[in-house]
Amino acid sequence: MNWMESLGPLLQQYASSQSAQPPANVEDHFDKVSQNAPASEVAEGLAAAFRSGQTPPFAQMASQLFGNSGGEQQAGVLNALLGAVGPAVLTQIGAGKGGSFLGSLLGGGGAPALDSHSGEDANVTAEEASQVSPELVKQLAEHAVKTDPSIVDRLSQIYSNHPGLIKTLGGAALTIALAKIAQRQRG
Repeated sequence: MNWMESLGPLLQQYASSQSAQPPANVEDHFDKVSQNAPASEVAEGLAAAFRSGQTPPFAQMASQLFGNSGGEQQAGVLNALLGAVGPAVLTQIGAGKGGSFLGSLLGGGGAPALDSHSGEDANVTAEEASQVSPELVKQLAEHAVKTDPSIVDRLSQIYSNHPGLIKTLGGAALTIALAKIAQRQRG
């Protein structure tokens, strides 16, 4: 039995979910799905939650996840965001709190890897990332999603292997993620 067959009945209740109130056991359901479904399916579900009008804005959710993450996840997220925004945005953010710290991490705010057209990410370490505030990540994410909307998918992929972190986004986000996975299962 493949994962879709074993989770079919559970996902069915989310297939046409329009309820504003998440089911009481949505966290348990998300655990079961994330343990059995491929990470790519979890990533698709998380991306749907990031893009939904029923959840907080993407930047706020990215900041929340960053604040709850360990150093390696923080570094992955920060590197992806920095690669998406490019050096011009870092100069703008550099005037704000925490921006000068970020600029010093990147050798003055303009590393070649930060060319948003190069497709490359920056190279911030876990130790360096742990010194960046969630508020600065929120600012970066706000700029990144305008510059490169695919950042939503990249962050979803980073977090798809960390369902415990995803659960910190709350029941509405989990319900939307499960509904997206259910839709993909039917399609």
